[in-house]
Amino acid sequence: MSAVIIVNGERLWHTLTVMSRFGAIAHGGVTRLALGEEDRQARDCLSRWALDAGCQVRIDRMGNMFLRREGTRPELPAVVTGSHLDSQPKGGRFDGVYGVMAGLEAIRALNDAQIQTERAIEVINWTNEEGARFAPAMIASGVFAGIFDLAYGHSRTDHDGVSILQALRQIGYEGERPMGSLAIHAAFELHIEQGPILEAENRLIGIVTAAQGQRWFEATIVGFSAHAGTTPMDKRRDALLGFARMVNAVNDIGRAFMPDGRATVGMAQITPNSRNVVPGQVFFSVEFRHPDEAILEQMEQRLRQAIDGVNNGALTAEVNRIFAYPPVTFDENCIAGVRNAVAALGYSHREMVSGAGHDACYLSAVAPTAMIFIPCVDGVSHNEAENIDPQWATAVANVLVNALLAKAGRVAAATSAG
Repeated sequence: MSAVIIVNGERLWHTLTVMSRFGAIAHGGVTRLALGEEDRQARDCLSRWALDAGCQVRIDRMGNMFLRREGTRPELPAVVTGSHLDSQPKGGRFDGVYGVMAGLEAIRALNDAQIQTERAIEVINWTNEEGARFAPAMIASGVFAGIFDLAYGHSRTDHDGVSILQALRQIGYEGERPMGSLAIHAAFELHIEQGPILEAENRLIGIVTAAQGQRWFEATIVGFSAHAGTTPMDKRRDALLGFARMVNAVNDIGRAFMPDGRATVGMAQITPNSRNVVPGQVFFSVEFRHPDEAILEQMEQRLRQAIDGVNNGALTAEVNRIFAYPPVTFDENCIAGVRNAVAALGYSHREMVSGAGHDACYLSAVAPTAMIFIPCVDGVSHNEAENIDPQWATAVANVLVNALLAKAGRVAAATSAG
């Protein structure tokens, strides 16, 4: 790699600070739900910054924003980066937005250095990555990649019945660019780790080689509601006891497939949920994650065995898989580009698997893709306390700009005749 490019860390931090004002809440976090007023304000600001940096701004039918720094050979597939601006309710101020701002800063750094590239570089803001307002998560990158069709994407509604299409029109971000029309040579997504590993090991850079697959389940255990004071213990059909057994079983399944296995009961609804009634029914969710599809299958089989153990006559139990997201292996050439940039900059690093889903996972279905992680303090994310260090932010953006430049191709400076 030729001489490395260094970004302006103070400028990058300033953009992050400004972005954190859109949807700012009391304890330092943000609530910036997809396609709401706060998201519109953030999008408008991003668009102004991109135009000031000499970019074209285009919007597709799902509201995804594409900020294009043109190359000398515009007919070639572009090199892209980006993430998302939307947040969780009472979420952090770096999740997603850091990847977009680092992409913008990479363009500004190339402008400062007066470097032209053969391929265009585009920074993308993906719509509704979080899935906090509209389900499922990552819907717009999924439509871009052909995982979902446009009609499905437009039809998703929030709790008030507002569809994505209606929300796009309300904030003026229903674009005309056809879905999936951008040809991509290579893609990189920067994101906070959302976990404690990098900080605990004092590593600056996470080189992400894969992302865990996920399986989601809904389960119901049915017993019989009865008076808590008059029903003897040996006559009860307590659905909550069966649920307690399942919580332990799910935890045991996750621990059986450490270190990469994840198993979570994240939601439960107890019926009738009264302090003096023996619970007659429990509805709950189960989620498994692992980077190996075969292991996910084993985890599912153990779950079904555990449900069968609860289904004992006094209680009836059933479980249904409602969603399956296969593991993703990122592109080796893009990963190598990240490794080369890290080596040229001399940063500490480690290779790792992402435990969370990201837009890059869907994008990898249609383009060579890799991810880069930045540490976050104490591994906290989806929380107002989420934080990163400005020096970390600068270092990972330095990796990004050099990885982008290597893929986009530096145009040699013209020499004047003597």
